[in-house]
Amino acid sequence: MRHFLDLDLIAPADLRSILDEAHRMKKARLGQPKGMADKDASLQGHILAMIFEKSSTRTRVSFDVAMRQMGGSAVILDTHTSQLGRGETIADTSRVLSRMVDAIMLRANSHKSLLEMAKWASVPVINGLTDRSHPCQIMADLQTLEESGLALKGARIAWVGDGNNVLNSFIDAASAFEYSLIAACPNGFKPDAKTVENARTKGARIEITDDANIAALSADCVVTDTWVSMGDENVSQRMQAFAPYQVNEELMAKANARAIFLHCLPAHRGDEVTNAVMDGANSLVFAEAENRIHAQKAILRWCLEK
Repeated sequence: MRHFLDLDLIAPADLRSILDEAHRMKKARLGQPKGMADKDASLQGHILAMIFEKSSTRTRVSFDVAMRQMGGSAVILDTHTSQLGRGETIADTSRVLSRMVDAIMLRANSHKSLLEMAKWASVPVINGLTDRSHPCQIMADLQTLEESGLALKGARIAWVGDGNNVLNSFIDAASAFEYSLIAACPNGFKPDAKTVENARTKGARIEITDDANIAALSADCVVTDTWVSMGDENVSQRMQAFAPYQVNEELMAKANARAIFLHCLPAHRGDEVTNAVMDGANSLVFAEAENRIHAQKAILRWCLEK
């Protein structure tokens, strides 16, 4: 069973193949209306169940559009309109859906829920985001960097801000794609130590600092995320801790002249990033958002062996 749960669980050759397929599929759609099916319609007749425990814009729309463009369809569930919200176990839900659909995408509050879903599923399960990781996002990010002309091998990627689920997935992918990653996070908000150690044992070049200026120095790409994510309660503490980690023109000036800015969105302009950077010539955040469609097409095709 080809689940897409975390990037460190997938062979580097398969990750490379998925990324190459994402590039190919995007190029194949050039000039086509967004509502038109792909020429190969490789998932004709296939159905994806999408389960949302957290709200979503990009994940929801990109997976739905991906399925439609490949000739398939999607069914959207959330805890308010399904039996998951009334106490049905994840195991039972997983076994039921496996008899009705061809794949399951779960956007979960807890990574344990994702692993439980995969344990009982007889169809591929895809991680649409958990508190531990966000692998689909990173595949779109890496696609964006490559299509900008940046070679991932040997690139220096700087993360500035919260040591969160998105950063964990950047760490997971570092050894497979051979980029260096330096993350600047305040004390108390560092990335998961086990995730860092696991990546380093595989040869990944990972540095952790508390100085945003050190991270940004000579970087090929600067990445950030919101300071307060869904479910975070210590809002005032976070805002105070992250204040020195804003990505602004001064910080970007420390990076390479052509350094790319990425943000998985939604962005809180004026907090983690300024308007000048967000809307600047080196910002690829909207191409990054679009690439969720193409990366997820490639992920779905890989999971379904298409």
